[in-house]
This record gives sequence, C-alpha cells and structure tokens, in this order.
Amino acid sequence: MFDMEKIVEPVLGLCGLESDLTEEERAIQEVAHSFAKNVMRPIGIELDKMTAEEVVAPGSPLFDYMRQVHESGLLDLGALAAMDSQQKSRIMPIIFEELGWGDSGLAIATLASSFPAYAAHNSGNPEIIERFGALPGCWLATQPDRGSDIVDIDADLVQRGNKQSRGNLYARVVGDEVIIQGQSSAWVSYAPLAQTALAYIPCDYGDGLENGAGLNHIAILIPLDLPGVSKGKPLEKLGQRALPQGEIYFNEVRVPRKYALAEGEAAITSFFGALTFGNMEMAATFTGVARAAFEHALAYVHERKQGGTPIINHQSVQLRTFDLWQKVELSRAIAHRVFAYNYSEKGPHLLASITSKTYVTETAFQVASEALQLFGGNGLTKEYPIEKLMRDARASMIEDGETNVLKLKGMRWLSRAYQRAN
Repeated sequence: MFDMEKIVEPVLGLCGLESDLTEEERAIQEVAHSFAKNVMRPIGIELDKMTAEEVVAPGSPLFDYMRQVHESGLLDLGALAAMDSQQKSRIMPIIFEELGWGDSGLAIATLASSFPAYAAHNSGNPEIIERFGALPGCWLATQPDRGSDIVDIDADLVQRGNKQSRGNLYARVVGDEVIIQGQSSAWVSYAPLAQTALAYIPCDYGDGLENGAGLNHIAILIPLDLPGVSKGKPLEKLGQRALPQGEIYFNEVRVPRKYALAEGEAAITSFFGALTFGNMEMAATFTGVARAAFEHALAYVHERKQGGTPIINHQSVQLRTFDLWQKVELSRAIAHRVFAYNYSEKGPHLLASITSKTYVTETAFQVASEALQLFGGNGLTKEYPIEKLMRDARASMIEDGETNVLKLKGMRWLSRAYQRAN
C-alpha cells in the first residue's frame, strides 16, 4: 500500500506515464520531438497534398527533409552502432515514437532509405561499406505475385501438397556474378529515389529455384545504376504519401557475387533479421501516430462546444477520450517491452516483433478512427489533421507484413513452444 500525504495532480511527461528516463534519454527525446514538430509535421502535411511524382521531383520538400534529418544525427548509423544493447533498447523506441508522432511516412522513408547502408556497415567488409555505406537505398523483397509469401519466406504456412509461387523476380548465380531478372512490387519504400537496394530474391544456385514448398533465396546489395535497371512511376496511394514507393525492373542485371550478404538458408535467416527489426521499429513509430491522434482529439474536445458546453464535459466523451489515452499507453508499453526483449540475451526473435507490430498498428488505426469520430464532420475534412493520421495508420496494417499473415507466423511459434513444453 502507498502512504500518501495528500492527493496531487499526476506528473506526466511528454509521453505520458514516464518514470525513469535518464538525463541523456530525456535530452534525446526533446531533440527528436522538436525536430518532429518543427520539421516533420509541416513538411509531411505539404507532401501529403502533392502527387506521387511531385513528391520525388527536383525541388520537392522531401529532399529538404532528408537533408535535415541526416544533419540532425537522430539516426546516425555510426552512433547507433556504437551503442550497447541496453542503450539501443531504450533510446531507439524513444526516437522512433517521436518520428512517428511527426510524420510516419517520413519516418519510414528515413529508415527504409538507410537499410542498405546499415546492412553494409554490419557486414564489416570494407569494400562493401565503401560502395554502399553512404548512399540512399531501399529494402526490396515483395513482388507482384509474392506478397505475403515473402513474409512466409521459410514456407512454414504453405498448405500440405502445395508450393509457393515462383514470383516475378528471380536471380541465378553464374560464376562470380548474380544475374537478376524481373520486377519488384510497387510497394518498395523509397525505391523511386534509391541508388542502392538491399534485396531478398529467389535464387537458382544451379539446381533450380525450388526448395521443398518454398524457394531458395539470396540476400544481396545491388547498385541501381547498373545496366538493365529501370524504375516505374511512383505509386499513388491512400496514406503515408510522404513515403515514395514504386517498382524496380531488372533486365538481366549482372551484380558481382561479392555483394551477396547471405546465400541459401543464411539468406532466409538474414531476411528474418531484417523483418524482426522492421516490425519492432513499426511498433514504436505507430505508437507515435496513435499518440498524435489522441493529442489532437484531447485538444479538440476541450475546444468544441455542443449542448452549450465544451464536449469534454459530456461523460461519454470523457470515457471515449480516456480509452484513447489508455490504448496509447498500452501500445508504448508493448513496443518498449519488445525492444528490451530483442536486445536481451533471449532475443532477438520475430515472434516478439510481430507481437508489438500487429497490436500497435491495429491500435493506432483504432485510435485515429475514434479520434476522427470525436471530431465529427470536421474530422473528415483536410482542414484538420486527423483524417491524414487515419490514412497513415491504415497503411501500417499491411506494410512490413500484412497483420493476419504475421499473426499466423507468430502463432506457429507459440504452438510449437506449447508442444515442446507439454
């Protein structure tokens, strides 16, 4: 039991029920929040009103944002690599939440464009670091006929007697070269502006593409200035319009095999590593989106008057607004818990990241949708920011793995864990 001398108002931090931020963490949070508020939000709103082709055209505000985010050092690859696991588990979700609070499309553009460079630095190979370590890139995995199949890259969910689709994009190893043919899906984040790609592609090493019910794969870094590479138009889409996405076409593109990061079974493991990080990051980012929706709703219900009084004075509105607060706090809790698990001795594991990603993205959409309901008809207009947040949140339940497919993957691991224990 707590012994309280008097009843006082709660002490709330920038992110609600904060209890144990260090001085360094609070300083990082404040810098990230200021950047999100003063840079990301205005640019994100401007980009949301533009066509997909205007977003990537010379002079677009997107280029100003990318310059400023790199100058800010918030996602400096060298600094992140130098952190120990505990620092990463605590600081990274703080940063990603603030970036998501600012604009989720820009947050994901920042991360997706750095994936090849991050992979290059992790390789420890000086030649690969020199070639790929400082260029904007993209993470290429999905194909027109291999969407959810790529999430099930190990073919664990394939029905007995069936096989996965070969897909539209594949590679074959010929001597010291990897020859790539076909096209990616239109959902490759930052593809329209990428100069490199971290690609996970079905690969024929000399004995065919098929590997049981699934396919052999290769993880390879690709310079996108090679002969035979071309790109489609940037994709027009519902939400996260600040994030450019589009197809990449490969016509017998010859890539040095020395740029391969993993082959065979190791490529599948590498993909799970990338997806584990991506899903974990998505949970923190969309905690920020949910928080933004809650904060807009909280301000609105104190301003809007109906029945002769601000609507916050109606009990139903109080209950609905509190539900939003609660969902944001729960989202943050699970996002931070998964970061802690993945950077502990027990992690990382995709099960953990799936748990937070699916819960938080679904919750972010629920929070944005209910916040819009509190706005009434005003919420449907572009005069208020809430409709944009709902569109942005809706996309999150499909990107980096469709929610239901991810849950199926997660349940397989939970089922096997139960069977081992019983």
